[in-house]
Amino acid sequence: MTLSELPAAAAPAEDGRLGRAELAVLDALDVPGLHRTLVDLLRVPSVTGSDAESELLAGLAGRATRLGMDVDHWRIDVADLAGRPGFPGTEVPRRESWGLVAATGDDAGPTVALQGHVDVVPPGDRRRWTGDPWTPRTAGPRLYARGACDMKAGVAADLAVAEAVLASGVRLPGRLALHLVGGEEDGGLGAFATLARGHRADACVITEPTSGTLTTAAGGALTFRLVVPGQPAHGSARWAGHSAVEHFAHLDAALRDLETERNTAVDPLMAEYPVAHTISVGTVVAGDWASTVPDRLTATGRMGVRLDEDPADARAALEERVAAACAAHPFLRGHPAEVTWPGGQFAPGRTPADTPLRQVLTSAQEALTGTVPRERGVPYGSDLRLYAAESIPTVHYGPGDVVHAHSYDEHVDLTELTAVTRVLAVATVRLLQAG
Repeated sequence: MTLSELPAAAAPAEDGRLGRAELAVLDALDVPGLHRTLVDLLRVPSVTGSDAESELLAGLAGRATRLGMDVDHWRIDVADLAGRPGFPGTEVPRRESWGLVAATGDDAGPTVALQGHVDVVPPGDRRRWTGDPWTPRTAGPRLYARGACDMKAGVAADLAVAEAVLASGVRLPGRLALHLVGGEEDGGLGAFATLARGHRADACVITEPTSGTLTTAAGGALTFRLVVPGQPAHGSARWAGHSAVEHFAHLDAALRDLETERNTAVDPLMAEYPVAHTISVGTVVAGDWASTVPDRLTATGRMGVRLDEDPADARAALEERVAAACAAHPFLRGHPAEVTWPGGQFAPGRTPADTPLRQVLTSAQEALTGTVPRERGVPYGSDLRLYAAESIPTVHYGPGDVVHAHSYDEHVDLTELTAVTRVLAVATVRLLQAG
């Protein structure tokens, strides 16, 4: 059962599982406003690296200022960050990048961060969408648009919780901070910049789409590029050349074998996935003339990094497998393929088993719904690893099923959005009171 199947308004105050502060914040939660906020966010085509990404963050900075929050909205110096250890890389050009942290409350108590990224991937072939990807539309409980699932529903939830805390009038002995970032889809630039600027928290919830499950670990992901050589010849004399396309097929088979070996034993948190740590080729470009045997092929792809694995070891494993495959090939033996690592580089990350954050979120969901969230890991890279690397207990808990992310007719269930936001509100109050 997912949270979309549970009564969104369930709040069993009569049994004492919710305190006065929690009930006050829940009462102040504006559910219609939550849904309107999401629609407004979805109308902005904030593709990673675009001007709209920066414009959306500027609009959110203005909104937070009007709410009376302490706002840090700064222009990110990408060149400076690129020279720092652990820089996650980028994959798209950008004219500018901005960071945004908005906070409220007493900084003498614990700081709780609700984190979300505003950037989205391009919509792809618009003819494959039922409607315009930048025009939100509803069908039953579902709201459709690019970014609805990944992850503007989560950003809307973050904003709604902060606004409810402020509207409730409840004084909490801690500080609630919204870390709203760009550049997540191509590496994690926004989160890296936020942490580099000195923003920290005692606990962080990233509202990535988890359908209400509790994600405590995230695998890594590395972008690789293969340049595969061949020998040109006229297409009518194909036998006189050596096709880079055929050579790539040999290397691709070696990568499939490597993927199988790397998934023979996986962490229990990743056991539900058919392939937990994939090696996937995303683009292939070869040749320059239809009647010429191609003398060069360039392929780019994504390599999954196992939990607790050093990304350097993952890179070495792929490089060694490509080198061995080349050595076993009559042409590639003398003309080996080149492997480079451009673009985003996501390390894996996990939350310590003893962090109170997991128990607080679990108890909040149980108090509201009578159910406890299932714990799991996810096989994709996320900002979790950047916060975990700074010893900040961090989990994913948010609305939406990731299977709908990056897809045609991307959508989120509004009933689930409401239910998850209510759980986040209760958990936030409890975390702020924990100090």
